[in-house]
Amino acid sequence: MVLTTYMTDVLIIGAGPVGLFAVFECGMLRLQCHVVDTLDMIGGQCQALYPEKPIYDIPGHPQILAADLIHKLTEQAAPFEPTYHLDQRVEKVTLTPNGRFDIVTSTGTCINAGAVIIAAGVGAFGPNRPPLLNIESYEGKSIFYFIKNREQFQGKRVVIAGGGDSAIDWALSLCEIAEHVTLVHRRQKFRAAPESIAKVEALACQGKIDLVIPYQLSSLEGQDGQLEAVIGETLPTGERKSIKADVLLPFYGLAMKLGPIAEWGLNLDHNHI
Repeated sequence: MVLTTYMTDVLIIGAGPVGLFAVFECGMLRLQCHVVDTLDMIGGQCQALYPEKPIYDIPGHPQILAADLIHKLTEQAAPFEPTYHLDQRVEKVTLTPNGRFDIVTSTGTCINAGAVIIAAGVGAFGPNRPPLLNIESYEGKSIFYFIKNREQFQGKRVVIAGGGDSAIDWALSLCEIAEHVTLVHRRQKFRAAPESIAKVEALACQGKIDLVIPYQLSSLEGQDGQLEAVIGETLPTGERKSIKADVLLPFYGLAMKLGPIAEWGLNLDHNHI
């Protein structure tokens, strides 16, 4: 089988926000781009994990939904006609004698590029799952690690577990439509933007959000995949506490894996990617 080798000025690894904006910047320099991403869609984590999550740290946008940000970045890049190679990952990058690069992807796609931009973030991702018995039977039914449709939680009793920006931001968003939102965290302090934390604490004072901290999840109650309550212990006393819930949203971060990029000898520090 004869494989077609694409020729381009720049290959961009990663079709998330940084990769999409790189297409625009290269286009302004009249450089043609090809973009490779492991997902079957462009947009990276913003599109795959939390398209309806509001984002507050984008220049020029006091607040913007993740999906809207991706839409605008895609629209901004479109005039420069990038070629997207999705649902595949870059397996090998070889420097050629003429100073260009030969790239091969997991599907056998071959690309020759004058430059390579790595915009892969921290690579492929998946959720860190809490170690709860039989949690798998609830996943996708009443336990969710990512939110793609905010409206599915309309009128629900939602328990959000976590202390980072995702937990805080979704508590702020879902309290507008859920019957009730309870935010639990293993520690007394949150690891999120101070302004967002202040908003959650203000809503808790108004009775619009329940804050249960510090609190450690220990088990689940329900049947046929439908959650009825989460069980945990208040710390440090170890007192058992049951919280009624239709939905549990555990936001314990993501497990990241760079894949072949980590083996390219680039001396990448995960904290500086």
